[in-house]
Amino acid sequence: MSLYRSTIKAVMAFAVLACISTLAAADEPRIDFTAVLDAIEVPDDIELGKCSGVGVDKQGRIFLLHRGKRPVLSFDKTGKFLRAFGDDYVATGHGLKVDQQGHVWVTCTEQHMVYKFNGDGKLLLALGQIDKPGTGSDPPQFDQPTDVAIGPQGEIYVADGYGNSRMVKFSPEGKFLATWGQAGEQPGQFHAPHQVVVDSDGQVIVADRDNNRLQVFDGNGKFLKAYPVKTAFGVALDRDGVLFACSGDKIHQLNKSGSVVKSWGEEGSGPLEFGIGHQIAIDRAGNLYVAEVGSKRLQKLRRHSR
Repeated sequence: MSLYRSTIKAVMAFAVLACISTLAAADEPRIDFTAVLDAIEVPDDIELGKCSGVGVDKQGRIFLLHRGKRPVLSFDKTGKFLRAFGDDYVATGHGLKVDQQGHVWVTCTEQHMVYKFNGDGKLLLALGQIDKPGTGSDPPQFDQPTDVAIGPQGEIYVADGYGNSRMVKFSPEGKFLATWGQAGEQPGQFHAPHQVVVDSDGQVIVADRDNNRLQVFDGNGKFLKAYPVKTAFGVALDRDGVLFACSGDKIHQLNKSGSVVKSWGEEGSGPLEFGIGHQIAIDRAGNLYVAEVGSKRLQKLRRHSR
């Protein structure tokens, strides 16, 4: 009888665990993508350089940052070319972000600057001192900033990436507020913080590329957790809060625990292949855009759920 009861308990426990596992899997969105290589129509008189940043506004307009003349290119949601801007400001662009108001933010590693434009290319704000790398906060000085993200209340978070290995926080008006991080491998330290996003709760998620991880902080820089992601070039969130990361030759979907649940891609220049995916963005329909510095192109991944 004792053996019988033990067996029944073991079977019931296994069934409960299996049920929990099934429910957890059901909570994860079943996402897949189809590659679109001709998503944008680049004019014949523009030669694409290394494509390093991309963003999409609420209307579906695509903004692509490349390292060449006329560095910021905009397209409508069908991929038709609209305009180019940035020649007067952006020398070597690195990261691009479009905020909820449609402003276009660009980081420039050569000049150590962060620029805010409207959607038509008018300069609205500049952070940093041109051609003056540094670690100062008043006035703010960057050393090769890599990316920028905007919080729910308009807070500005700059990944001061290659030179200073830190994050810098500003008010919506550009007033310095705080900084955190330094070079290293411990929690809260960075080795090439490369792209940054802010979720709906105000948590700051940083792609800490050369430490092979994503790091998550509260809005004031308190370390919360880290997720392992090999060579984390890029990070993005969809409208539902699903987290995606880019490892150069792969795109990863992460679950709420930070584990990779699905990956797409390999090194190459074909569909769903990536020639150094540098930074990523997601539009309101869930389509994912990859700016590739190696292949000098923008690849759109059209989303479909199963």
